[in-house]
Amino acid sequence: MANLPPGRIPHPSVSRNIPGAGPLPQLVHSLSNENNSVLCIMADATHIFTGGQCPTIQVWDKQSFTLKTTLNGHTASVLALEYAKEKCWLFSAAGDSTVRIWSTKSLAPLYVLHPYLETGAGDLFSLAWSPSLQTVYVGCQNTSLQWFSFNAQEMKRCHSEQQVTSGNSTPNRRPHKFFDSYPQYQHRPADIYANNSVEVQSSAESLTISCSALHIPPSNVIDSAHYGYIYCMALLPSYREGSDDEYPGLGMINLITGSGDETVKMWECSPTGLKLVYTYECQHGAVLSLAARREIIYAGCQDGYVKVLDPETRTLVRTLIVQENVDVLSLSLMYTDLYTCSANGQIQASRFSASFDCTASWKAHNGIILSSLVTRFSEYKGFFMVSGANDGFVNVWDIIPPEKGNSVLPARPGADRADEKEDSTIGNDTLTHVLSTFVSIPSVSSDPAHREDCRQAAIWLKKCLHQLGAESGLLPCEEGVNPLVLATFVGTQGKHPKKRLLFYGHYDVIPAPSAGWKTDPFTATGHNGYLYGRGVSDDKGPVLAVACAAADLLRQRALGVDVVFLIEGEEEHGSRGFMDAVKKHKVYIAIFSSSNRLRKSQHLIGDIDAILVSNSTWIAESPPCITYGLRGVVHCTVEVSSTSPDLHSGIEGGAASEPMQDLIQVLAALGNGQRKVTVPHFYDCVRPMVEDEKQMYNVLSQVAQRPMETLSSRWREPACTVHSINVSGPGNSTVIPSKVYAKVSLRLVPDQDIFTITKSLVEHLEQSFRQLQSPNQLKVTIDRTADWWIGDLNGPWFKALETAVRDEWGQEPLRIREGGSIPSIPNLEKEFGCQALHLPLGQSTDQAHLPNERISLINLRRGKTVIERFLTNIADASFLMPGGT
Repeated sequence: MANLPPGRIPHPSVSRNIPGAGPLPQLVHSLSNENNSVLCIMADATHIFTGGQCPTIQVWDKQSFTLKTTLNGHTASVLALEYAKEKCWLFSAAGDSTVRIWSTKSLAPLYVLHPYLETGAGDLFSLAWSPSLQTVYVGCQNTSLQWFSFNAQEMKRCHSEQQVTSGNSTPNRRPHKFFDSYPQYQHRPADIYANNSVEVQSSAESLTISCSALHIPPSNVIDSAHYGYIYCMALLPSYREGSDDEYPGLGMINLITGSGDETVKMWECSPTGLKLVYTYECQHGAVLSLAARREIIYAGCQDGYVKVLDPETRTLVRTLIVQENVDVLSLSLMYTDLYTCSANGQIQASRFSASFDCTASWKAHNGIILSSLVTRFSEYKGFFMVSGANDGFVNVWDIIPPEKGNSVLPARPGADRADEKEDSTIGNDTLTHVLSTFVSIPSVSSDPAHREDCRQAAIWLKKCLHQLGAESGLLPCEEGVNPLVLATFVGTQGKHPKKRLLFYGHYDVIPAPSAGWKTDPFTATGHNGYLYGRGVSDDKGPVLAVACAAADLLRQRALGVDVVFLIEGEEEHGSRGFMDAVKKHKVYIAIFSSSNRLRKSQHLIGDIDAILVSNSTWIAESPPCITYGLRGVVHCTVEVSSTSPDLHSGIEGGAASEPMQDLIQVLAALGNGQRKVTVPHFYDCVRPMVEDEKQMYNVLSQVAQRPMETLSSRWREPACTVHSINVSGPGNSTVIPSKVYAKVSLRLVPDQDIFTITKSLVEHLEQSFRQLQSPNQLKVTIDRTADWWIGDLNGPWFKALETAVRDEWGQEPLRIREGGSIPSIPNLEKEFGCQALHLPLGQSTDQAHLPNERISLINLRRGKTVIERFLTNIADASFLMPGGT
């Protein structure tokens, strides 16, 4: 086993790459506008309009793909275009702090709209037009959000006649106080002739046309609408081509804005103005592009992420990693297909089903793609995507629309499994896809050589959970200890306070020597309905099954609880530093943004109502089980040493007091030869078996085909085990070692007290050694302990889980206990003051910790659905009432 080489670090995206899902879009035509970056694109039925670095707008004929004319008027780069179909108007916004309105029939200028504060508003980055309100919205560099309504009263109040030039001579604009200023020593007021950085070319063909100048009144301005430039806008419902949203009539209209402050804001639009509804924190750099459709908002971010937001529940549904650290500068929708355009010339087209797959990816330009648009070409009777870049080209791509009317949000849990049946092969769903990636990281916590692999596993899991819809991060532990992954799927707030469920798991695994394995342990391999690989059952598979369950409910707007993931990386190595980190990161903190404003206040972990664990297996192949008890454990090292060095047995044998013989006698004093522990008072507090428990063990005995006494001794009776004896020196058969030590453990059950038993064990070993009257020394070290755990079988949380298992599998689950120990379960119960639940997903033949570890695909997927049912059950406020679930 070796560390993953840098080239093998798994890609962080959880979206499946399915290039064969459909043909790649074909390039239909290229429109060249050399030395002019294409910053914005718009289209009507017969034209393609492009704006860019130069202060002109190019008008291309859709049928012949020829340049029809150029619209002149702006004196700086054209940054945004918008189309009002019912008015046949084209809006253009520019760096000259004006919005110009053009007729798309005559291609003549109609109005010049000046923002409030005029040049003080700075560059005008974004536009949005609402047909029902007859209002245009403007996003400004000075962080203000402005709007103008084109009704008779507003236009009469806010207009004046002015001469505008259809050409570039004598540009008609007001001077900018900063950019058009003179050097301070000249003491001259700013004017347009002071700005020598932009040359104004005169034209013999200039034509002066009289049109109206409009001014946005101060009442139509929200100052500091964001704490950054307002780069992009979208409306819900969308009126763009490629959208199948229904016209709302007099229904609700929302304006969506994205900004350099890393937020997306949703505003309620009305004839009287805008009202802030909600603010989404994106936290992946500036929001540079937006697209919206039906019940979903897509926000393209600076760091190469696309946030998928639900405007109804106001939650993060998913995070897509397009290309890390590559700006997503433009988004376009063709029904459910989202086209993402990146700063490296790559266009990615993703068909958004429940699994958010990437169905196509191709090199579209030799430069940064700055703009894109989906539009219909009547001549070709189809839809095309038009993209523009800083290479000076506008490319037209033939795209095939997906089936109209599909929803990004999947069906309710358990309602219809048709999709699952079609998606039943390994690798064909999100769960098995991400599990295959997760397994490929050899996160062996006990081997220092794999420390970096463990760190990569934590980083990958954090990104995976974030993409699935959670707020996620890493919590540091002590030095040299793998970090915790903390993630929260935030449920929808209902009428009653939300419950908060903590899911505990681990991302580390035990070593997997190649001997005995039929396949590569760190390559997930499907065979005969099972998925093989280290960690598929313990515990990577269950962790991702619970995550995918929460993610699906979140997309369905059916997640009524907060699900807090606390995933450690040291469970297979004694959970080093785990509880210390939990105690440290429970406390309340306030998080501030770079602008020093309060971004969010939260507990890192916060209050918890119940704990869920999935880290064991059923008692047999079937029926399903729920674990309700674990034994505790005391691990210790017993060492006997002499003051002499290692000796030769042929010389000193019989004369020396041998540490090995002392150790053997001390260990023998732990038992009586009848499998009974002789530590004083060891059995005093063991909880007796009641009649109901005996009947349950009789049933389990028949299922497991093992004697009831065997199950009882494994699960509910205490025990002592000597694991190993080691010696100093070479270990040759002729050497008397000077130091020997043994690894010993005691398994504890209810109601034994771990501190009392630990003290009694040490005293008993020391007393046994004293009786030997040996000149050697005894040292007893308690390595680690874990308390026993027993669940509340009559509590509402257990009943809700039992109901979920029964409803999914169609049979009553068995209630079982385990002979092993999970230290974190009782510790978390004590820390948060609540009950824990343990739901095993795998079967008894899963081979956890052994070669050829596996998990049934049926168990994995149906286990995910059990979790969905359980989360739905506990979201119902009545489940805590007697007979509620």
